[in-house]
This record gives sequence, C-alpha cells and structure tokens, in this order.
Amino acid sequence: MEGNVNCGFFSSCIVNGLSAAGKIFPQWIFLAVPAFFLAFPTASEAGEEDEKIITSHGYSYFGDLKYPENYQHFDYVNPNAPVGGEISIAISGSFDSLNPYSRKGRASPLSTSMYESLLGESLTSGGSMPADAYGEYYGLLAHKLEYPESKDWVIFHMRPEARFSDGTPVTAHDVLFSHNLLLDQGLKSYAEAVRKLIPSAEVIDDHTLKFHFADGVSRRSLIEQVGFVPVWSRAWYEKTGARLDEPRIEISPGSGPYVVDEVEVNRQMALRRNPDYWGWHLPINRGRYNFERIRLEFFADSTAAFEAFKAGEVTYRTESDPKLWASAYDFPATENGWVVREDLPDGTPPAMSGIVFNMRKEFLQDKNVRKAIALAFNFEWINKSLYYDLFDQQRSYSNGTEIEARGIPEGIDREMLVSLGDLVPEEILTSEALVPHSSDPARLATRRNLRQALKLMSEAGWTVDNEGRLVNAGNEQMLVEFLVNSSASPTTKAIAENFVSNLRQLGMNAQLQTVDSAQYTDRERKFDYDLTFDGYPALISVGHGLSQRLGSEDAEYSLFNPAGLASPLVDAVIEIALNTGSKRDETASLRVLDRVLRYEFILIPEGYKPDHWVSYWNMYSHPETIPPFALGTLDFWWFDEDKAARLESEGAL
Repeated sequence: MEGNVNCGFFSSCIVNGLSAAGKIFPQWIFLAVPAFFLAFPTASEAGEEDEKIITSHGYSYFGDLKYPENYQHFDYVNPNAPVGGEISIAISGSFDSLNPYSRKGRASPLSTSMYESLLGESLTSGGSMPADAYGEYYGLLAHKLEYPESKDWVIFHMRPEARFSDGTPVTAHDVLFSHNLLLDQGLKSYAEAVRKLIPSAEVIDDHTLKFHFADGVSRRSLIEQVGFVPVWSRAWYEKTGARLDEPRIEISPGSGPYVVDEVEVNRQMALRRNPDYWGWHLPINRGRYNFERIRLEFFADSTAAFEAFKAGEVTYRTESDPKLWASAYDFPATENGWVVREDLPDGTPPAMSGIVFNMRKEFLQDKNVRKAIALAFNFEWINKSLYYDLFDQQRSYSNGTEIEARGIPEGIDREMLVSLGDLVPEEILTSEALVPHSSDPARLATRRNLRQALKLMSEAGWTVDNEGRLVNAGNEQMLVEFLVNSSASPTTKAIAENFVSNLRQLGMNAQLQTVDSAQYTDRERKFDYDLTFDGYPALISVGHGLSQRLGSEDAEYSLFNPAGLASPLVDAVIEIALNTGSKRDETASLRVLDRVLRYEFILIPEGYKPDHWVSYWNMYSHPETIPPFALGTLDFWWFDEDKAARLESEGAL
C-alpha cells in the first residue's frame, strides 16, 4: 500500500500509490511487526504475583513512545490543514468486490479504509502510522491498553463515544465478533497462525475486552495483531447473513472517517468524508483525512491511465515507470506549470520484488535451475535501455540499512548461524552474502552468463539436444510459463518479452502468458504460474508475520508466500529472531535472515527507485517535510483552494 514500502518497478504493490494487484491485504493480516524504539510507559504494581502491569495510551514492543499521552497531533501533519476538495487517482486493472478478505473476486483498493481498529493505522491500511516513528502504535478505538511485563495478555479500554457510520455504537462485542469472524471465514494461513498464538479472548464489559496469548510462543507482534483487527458491525452481519469469504459490493458500516460514496464495478469507486464521524476530535486524527472526496478511476491498462492523467480526468499520480518519468511528462500541462512533478524522500527500504520462482513446481525446486534462469535476466541492459539509468538493482531484503548482510558473516551474526549446526551449509559461513550477477549493458544476451546458465542446467540434468532444445533425460523440453498482467505498463511487458527471448536462447520453451486482471488474480491465488512479477516486503523488524510470509508450515497455501518457500533453515532463523530480547540481537537476527533468504534464491531481484516520484495537477499541498515512513498522500496532504482557483481561471480544469 501507499507509503508502507518502496516497491520496485515490477512489483504489484504500488499502482499510482495504491495496491491494485488483486492481493489487497492490509498490514494487520501479516501479524503486525514490533518497534525499533525504546519507551517509558507508565506502570503500576498489580496482580497476585506482583507482576508489573503497564498502562499506556500506545504500544511499542521495546517500550518507549515518541508521543506522550497528552500529544496534540503528530509532528509531521499540518494541524490547520483545510478540509475539502477532491483527489482522483487512476488504477490500472479492474474490480468486482469491496471485500478484500475473500479469496474470490478482485477487490478495489481502499476497500479496507472504512474500518478502524483498536490501534490506529494509516488510511491505506499498510502505511506506517505514525509515519515518523516506525513500530509505534497509538490508541484509536481504544483510548488505553494494559498488559503485564510478560505480555501474556492485553486488555483494551475502548472509547465509549465510537460509532459506526449508521450511528450504532462500536463495542467490545463487535471487536470480539470481528476477531472470531476472521478465524472462521478469513484466509486459511492467517486463521491457523492466529489460533496457535491467541487461544482465547473475552469481553469484560461493553467497552473492555481481554486477549490471552499462548504459552511458549514469542510475544513479538501479538499485541499489535489484536490491536489491528478491523472492527465490523456484528449487528449488520447477523441481520444480513453476509459472509467474509464471499465477494460483494454491499459492505457493512464502518466507523472510519470515510464512507463509500459511489461505486461502478470496473470503472469507479469513490469515498466521501463523513461529517458525522465520531473521531474528528482525537489528536491521532488532527491534520489528517483532509480530502472531501477520494475518487478511484479504473482503466484497462497503464497507457490509458496515464492519458487520463494528462487530460485531467485524474489529478494525482505516483509514478513507477522510469520511462514515463524520464520522457513522457513533456505535455502542455506540465510545461505551463499546471502539473507539478516532485521527487520526495522515502525513508523505507524497498520491497524485495522481481521475477518470483514458484517453487511448488518440481523443476524449480532445483536451485541450479533457478540460478540458470536468473542468468538470462540482464538488469544492466534493462536499466540502460528501458529505465533510463534511473534505477538501482535490489540486492538485499533490507537494502541500504544496518539489516543488509554484507561480506562474510562475523561476530554475533556468525554465532547465530553456528548455533544452528548442520542446518547451515558451509557455503553460508565461508562466502560473502549473495548479490545479483552482472551483465553486459550493451547487449541483451550476455554470452558468458548464458554459458554459465547451460553449465548449471547440465549439473541439474538438463542438456541441449541436436535441435537446440534444453531437454531432460526423458527428452522432454523444459517448459517455462511466465504469467503477466495485461494491465501492466508497456515497460514491464517489454522486460518480460526480452527475458523470455533470452530463455529461448538457452533452448527452453519459454512462454509469455499475458492475461487480464481478473484471470491474473485468479491464477496467482491458485499458484498457476512458473514465473511472475511479485515479491516480499522489506525486512524492517521482527514479528510472527515472518512465519506467515516465509515459513514452511503455510508455504503450500499462503498467498503471502508467492515463491512457496519452505526452508527449515529459514524457519530456524525466524525462531531465533522471534526470541531475541534486545534491539542489537533483533537487528543481527534479521541480518542473518537476509543472508539466508538471499542464499535460498527465490526470486530475481528487480530495480527500484530510491525516492517517491509524484505528479499532480497543481491544486494540492503537503507538509514541507515528508516523514520517513509514508508518503501519506491520502492521509495528510490537502486540497488548496487558491491553487485550484488559479487553475480554473487559466482554463486548466
């Protein structure tokens, strides 16, 4: 989602600032991650065993919160931002549902934005919030929480004034209902993980509830997990008989600052600011949710979406295509200042995205085969010919941070690896962290790489026959199917076509399968592909979501693990990470995980842009300093009436 990760060019996680990939899953569904920062919440002595009970207006795993209990607003917002106006965004693709919690159908972006949780999130349910202090969480539906130092349980005290958009109160009964609904009808990988970690929950009174955590499991991310469950109206579900696992346009009332204003399937979805929203007085909301209306316009492909922006049919764009950024913004509206282009800083490491191997397929379980296929990918040529040399190639799951593994493992990193005994191949201990191969930027096919690829294929049992086909011992030619979304940009399609061309030079029967958005979503959910553009979130901190995304137990069916990674070594490193007790050890464990994931070689890394590229018709404003962890367009930007009037007077709109 917008602002949460700096996705690379291939990645499906950003389309003009919003997810439109068909896998529109909010942050909480990954079993939220804990903080980097230390804190001093208030505490009191309580309990039969004199265990300290911590009571606070917010939560971070290691303790301290940047914002005190009496904070007035987040530092990066404009607390006096005007309210009004419309922002419109183009989405490449289609939708037929407003329910992103079902495996069926294709949900519109912002389908989660009507719902709130006990702890506050960004509007797009994925952006860090607050955006200047990663891993800190502040009360929204809950005004305070309490938990023992052991974090064996947590009690949330809810705001009695909270209301759904139909005027009915939001109660602890609704929270418990929502928690159980996700377990009964939610995604399988999510439900099974949560049941093991959170065995029970109970309503204490209408505005108080308690969650109990399982014995013998890490306390990482558990309080955040229950704090970020979206809260739905129990009364609406009981009245309508609706199910969470079915696609639908009709939705339950939410308690958030926006309500659905207009829906045309596959064409438009619009949200309207709710003047009767119960929470406008809260400091967590001050300076946020400033647009009167947010409109999403859907187009068949990225070319049509860009033309709509040029024509002013849509007014804001987060650019991900370097070719467009470098060469396509010379239209009149830009030249006369009606359209503004900005490079804005992004403080988060990019997602590890690129061409993912589906290791559920038998022939891709051989790492030599995966490495050979990767050698046909020429990033340097792509960067020069298609990216205008604007991208860097991703090399790590936490690029440019202290988590990025470099060189040969030393110190605490090596100690952690050695502690795992025979699970760790000697190569990991004696070799530098794996980085992508280099290629010749002057030509698409780098001969030395293709020769190396054929050598690796030979070691895996594949040889080139007299007809130039790459065949196995049964004389069957290797078939590689590359699944691509038809709504992808022309640059993305060109990358796929050139890559497939190189695979064919190796003697493979490589097929590019371009399908429409609905088919693409369905096939991704069924893992019906050999290769596809996808990826994994950056490693930032530790939580149980690591197991859901990268662990073996859920690999066969987890939608969050597109490669189907199932590695006992990765499982063991995640277990170490979940049981670290200090920031130093947490960082080291993630660095080890980065090294091991790169060794496992589950995808071909793509290129990424280090900053946010944004363009918009000059009627919006944003804070002078963009916080490090979110761009925040729909969260804390605002409509500027004076700028809009100027555009109108000059005939721009």
